[in-house]
Amino acid sequence: TNLIPVSTSKESELLITQYEGKIIEDAGVIKMDFLGLKNLTIIKEALRMIEANHGVKIEIDYIPLDDPKVYELFQRGDTNAVFQFESDGMKKYMRELKPDRFGDLIAMNALYRPGPIAYIPNYINRKHGREKVEYDLPEMEEYLADTYGICTYQEQLMLLSQKLGNFTKGDADVLRKAMGKKQIEVLNKMKGKFIDGGTKNGLDAKKLEKIWTDWEAFASYAFNKSHSTCYAFVAYQTAYLKAHYPSEYMAAVMTSSLGNIEKLTFFLEECKAIGLPVLGPDVNESERRFGVNKRGEIRFGLGGIKGTGDAAVESIIEERDKNGPYKDIFDFMTRVNLRTVNKKTIESLAYAGAFDLFEDYHRAQFFVAADGEQQNLIEKLIRYANAVQAEKSNAQASLFGGFGGGGSDISRPKAPNVEPWGDIERLRFEKEVVGFYISGHPLDMFRLELDNFCTCTLDRVMATSELIEASDEEVTETAGPVNVEIGGKPLLFGKDVTVAGIVSSFQIRTTKTGNPFCIFKMEDYAGSMEMALFGEDFVKFSAYIQTGHFLFIKGKIQNRWKSEDQFEFKITSMQLLSEVREKLTKEIRLQLDLELLDNPLVSKLNEAVQAYPGSCSLTVSVFDNLTRTEVKLQSRTHRVAPTNEFFKLLESMGGVKFSVN
Repeated sequence: TNLIPVSTSKESELLITQYEGKIIEDAGVIKMDFLGLKNLTIIKEALRMIEANHGVKIEIDYIPLDDPKVYELFQRGDTNAVFQFESDGMKKYMRELKPDRFGDLIAMNALYRPGPIAYIPNYINRKHGREKVEYDLPEMEEYLADTYGICTYQEQLMLLSQKLGNFTKGDADVLRKAMGKKQIEVLNKMKGKFIDGGTKNGLDAKKLEKIWTDWEAFASYAFNKSHSTCYAFVAYQTAYLKAHYPSEYMAAVMTSSLGNIEKLTFFLEECKAIGLPVLGPDVNESERRFGVNKRGEIRFGLGGIKGTGDAAVESIIEERDKNGPYKDIFDFMTRVNLRTVNKKTIESLAYAGAFDLFEDYHRAQFFVAADGEQQNLIEKLIRYANAVQAEKSNAQASLFGGFGGGGSDISRPKAPNVEPWGDIERLRFEKEVVGFYISGHPLDMFRLELDNFCTCTLDRVMATSELIEASDEEVTETAGPVNVEIGGKPLLFGKDVTVAGIVSSFQIRTTKTGNPFCIFKMEDYAGSMEMALFGEDFVKFSAYIQTGHFLFIKGKIQNRWKSEDQFEFKITSMQLLSEVREKLTKEIRLQLDLELLDNPLVSKLNEAVQAYPGSCSLTVSVFDNLTRTEVKLQSRTHRVAPTNEFFKLLESMGGVKFSVN
């Protein structure tokens, strides 16, 4: 209050300053920035689950910084969900760099930004001895040796200015600020001081000029090493947890992403890629959020199901913890508090598959009334549970009440005899209450088409067409791919792109001039994207647009109308995804390992080929790992059908790989 004017605010109980942040330090006080990182919450949640599941209490700030398993993870580029190292570009550089020390992570975290990113190939080549480490002056080696002669951090610039140009610590800090904020007048004054100080030290003036010019070009992007070290340390901690306790770590990551469907879907795919099962909700195993069961499988939390309510979820878990797992659906209904676990809650649990562990009933049976009856099974179960609980209350209140009946006199309701839901219907209801597909995906039957005939995923097309320019944050911290060249056009610009997915929603509207147009949403494994059809495109393609239709779409990324810096995905053709395999598959290629090739395998292959005759040619490649020899054989007598059943049969054999062309 002696230095700055203060005021109150509706947003805080604390006093706030009337000065802006830019000038606050001139008033003689210290300005600090406090940033919230959700990754710290992720780490805390993962540590809680690790202690609960494994009895191991990890002091995360004291883990060894030379763990081989962690560096192997970085070297593979297996860094999805690892703080700061998630982008496709960073993963590529990790595979090339092969980091084996903590200093590499600090340097890459600082270099992977607009400007310094150009030095990454030099850093990689110098680390592996493919490029000579050089210094403008031998005196610079003391501070640049750790980064192979590349000026990477603000601290290096400050220390070198003191050593080469006789700057004081205060001068060095002024230099850092001036270069970071491009304060030309201050820099011009300091340049003369630097050259004078350097020549007094017997250094070459021309080389000092070059060093200063390099600093001016570099310093506006220069990273603070202490900041980069802290971020690299958090990155290392997340990589440590992913490497050693992947189930608990990924469960914590997905808990932090609840509410963001695209990120959740992305992390679900990551779990599949690293072999972690992610199971749907279960009233006997699920916690409030994502958790890990005793088998190391990730379970979806009951609190993530729409329509359950926090009080109901807490009541279900509390009763289970207190009196043990639920034995069947009747045990569940008679034990939970029906004032909090109401009809809506039970419906949501059934839709989401939380009762699937009770194998006597499938999901469809809960929602259909038997012939001649008005109530469905859920309504009958609620009536049954209320009757049982009323009888228990009466027995306790009555002097002559039975103490062992427990509802045995009340007949249990019977479920209607109806067909189970098909995959599409089951997944549709699942998505309605959970927000995304857990137990499968409608596109699972078209996995081969997506893997072999699509050139891109919808999330990349959407990011490319929506992104106007890449900011620092998008380049360094994106969880998905970097789709835009820094300062340039999208990487996909002008290229033919093929995508596939399911239509999840659509609307037909009318323009101001009275012409119809359509906006529809497509989804694939990686994400979703809205597309539009106008004019002739609406006439050509609108018949394909129905909710639940599986489509295969070709298009191009191009400039939006009358715009040079905005982009759109222009659809050029469209067809049903179910027809693509038959039209585009010309050849099926089998790859066999010579070591696994024997008579039983040959017999199985013969039977499979004969069982699924079709129009596709068949090529068999036999590979010998010892001699690195491959022999290709073209079948003249057999042509096969590219059906899911045929490919499942091949997968079940072991030692057989296949691809289509």
